[in-house]
Amino acid sequence: MKLGITLSVGSATPEIDMERILEAERLGYNSVWCGEAWGTDAVTPVAWVLARTTKIKAGTGIMQMPGRTPALAAMTAMTLQGLSGDRFLCGLGPSGPQVVEGWHGVAYGNPTTRMREYVAIMKRIMAREAPLEHAGEHYQIPYRGADATGLGKPLKTILHPKPGLKFYTASISPGGLRLAGEIADGNLPIFYSPEAADAACAPVLQGWRKAGRGETLEGFDTAPYVKIRVGDDLQACRDSCKPELALYIGGMGARGKNFYNDYCKRLGYPDAAKLIQDLFLDGKKQAAAAAVPDKLVDEIALVGSADRIRGRLADWQAVAKQHKLGTLILTGATPPALRVVAEAVS
Repeated sequence: MKLGITLSVGSATPEIDMERILEAERLGYNSVWCGEAWGTDAVTPVAWVLARTTKIKAGTGIMQMPGRTPALAAMTAMTLQGLSGDRFLCGLGPSGPQVVEGWHGVAYGNPTTRMREYVAIMKRIMAREAPLEHAGEHYQIPYRGADATGLGKPLKTILHPKPGLKFYTASISPGGLRLAGEIADGNLPIFYSPEAADAACAPVLQGWRKAGRGETLEGFDTAPYVKIRVGDDLQACRDSCKPELALYIGGMGARGKNFYNDYCKRLGYPDAAKLIQDLFLDGKKQAAAAAVPDKLVDEIALVGSADRIRGRLADWQAVAKQHKLGTLILTGATPPALRVVAEAVS
């Protein structure tokens, strides 16, 4: 089981705690990941980290596909791959309707179709087997719409990228997970429970087998984000995780369309998922956080004393041996927490 961390870039003003990243690199962590919402982008911090490190990999977790053309994403990936000595990991995702239509100002469309087309275009660009052409639902290259100039022509990148760039999705819906198994090298689920690993892995395996990639998930990197809070007050550690969980389970999306709420139900908490959403959407955010079950936090996060976390890591390692977990990505990890986990899995 490899280890990773998430990159925090602050809120109102971008800033990166490079000392924490350098400590993770010194401890042997494999990767650092940066996401984007409607503040900082994911690419700039990743480039910053890759420029100031020598061994640790850095990935976008994720680049929002509607905010970039596939060709621009490929240009970005090839550039970072080359400048970093193959340490860039390319995480892509559709984001959600609120961000896509409310921030980027484009139609949400079919996220599964967009992902399939997007990755296919990027891979075609990097393969350099022929000038780029694509006719799909979301992308038409060269563009031949009614308002086209007619001057567009198929192009081949002037870069010569090395093969083997790793593609990650950030899928939690069954359809997205199946597609990840077909076209990606890894997946970044926002929550993950060793006790309910198949909620994230069974659909991936279906897609993996459909694409003829093998009978087990050996070689596929399921890399969940795992909150970590180290402290002697177990309940306080649990409670510190709950507001963000309530935000995603209760408030990310509408009552009838919330991927995180649906995923929480598949993890085995249908009643809690409904209650959290009802409370959150009624404006009762504190009550929604209080409604997050302790048991759910214990399953999907690492909380409590260092000894308790060391014991719990054995459960995560057992799942990794079944090829249902490749990388454990810590979120909210302090330098002492980094050391606790690194020593436990070494």
